[in-house]
Amino acid sequence: MAQVYAARRDRLRERCTAGGSATALVSRPANVRYLAGAAPEGAVLLLGKGEDLLVCADSPAQPGPQSEQGRPDEALRVQLLPTVGGDPAVAAADVATAQGAESLAVEEHHLTVARHRAIRSVAPRLRLADLGGAVEQLRVVKDEEEISCLRIGAEIADQALSELLESILVGRTERHLALELERRLVDHGADGPAFETSVATGPNAGRRGHRPTDRRVEEGDFLSVCLGATYRGYRCEIGRTFVIGTSPTDWQIELYDLVFAAQRAGREALLPGVAYRDVDRAARQVLDSAGYADGLPPLTGHGVGLEIDEDPQLAPAAMGKLDACVPVTVEPGVHLPGRGGVRIDDTLVVRPEADGGPELLTITTKELLAL
Repeated sequence: MAQVYAARRDRLRERCTAGGSATALVSRPANVRYLAGAAPEGAVLLLGKGEDLLVCADSPAQPGPQSEQGRPDEALRVQLLPTVGGDPAVAAADVATAQGAESLAVEEHHLTVARHRAIRSVAPRLRLADLGGAVEQLRVVKDEEEISCLRIGAEIADQALSELLESILVGRTERHLALELERRLVDHGADGPAFETSVATGPNAGRRGHRPTDRRVEEGDFLSVCLGATYRGYRCEIGRTFVIGTSPTDWQIELYDLVFAAQRAGREALLPGVAYRDVDRAARQVLDSAGYADGLPPLTGHGVGLEIDEDPQLAPAAMGKLDACVPVTVEPGVHLPGRGGVRIDDTLVVRPEADGGPELLTITTKELLAL
């Protein structure tokens, strides 16, 4: 992996040099992890003129290779702050000055105003430039090792969900079911949940971002579940909707079939070269044509990786086109106030048609089951 991290830093260095900065300071934790193999709390990465440094406030732990925290690149020198309470970003800027750097690209979207001022005060002659989203752009296309981590995380999430569906659900609260799912994720080898697990029943079902409550599952309810597993730092997502205890009613079947058709249209649009907005349009127009234009979520899906919500954004105004080896979610849904709704969510990897088209990572059935 040392060669992988070095190659990533070299690609970033090329971008920085093209932008007029020979050095860069990376402070956003996910970006530090991507380039250095680990991101101890508060650590920053300096791409220096002489050498690259991982600057830490404390000595980084030495976790196992499968830890969520990761293992620092062994080829990368770690520099500890000499005093307690110092700021690694400020110390890194001081090192850059000592190396003879004239400019330093920083992640202005992550640094606070106070840290930016502190860097200027310790290195007044250092010209600060904006690194922008350069690292995030590098992270969009995943290598096969990254995709393997996502694939394993998806298998864990599928397993946790399938086990829950085999248990008795009527009478249990949304909160209890969410906690059980998160426990099962860890039991099956996940670092932890990729985000707060959502379990929604009855009138809450299908509501995006629903936080579990003490409402109990009742017969005839829609039950929508959205969960994800983190594995070696990489996060996936799955969402499914079921009916509890009885055969679904006509309106439930109709609504489910509609959302399923929208989700399938979005999945089938995931090919290299397709515009982000066109994937969103493929799913959205199915729901629009059925009269559900109002109240639809602002996007149909998003990238996943070291963070659960990464670029690209599959939204009506999104700019850009898909590349191969980009993992994304496709997650349309409809919520009817007071009645409930449906959400179906998969994580897939964009693949060319010659390789079989989009690779589905989350494989739990999308059939409307009565549990």
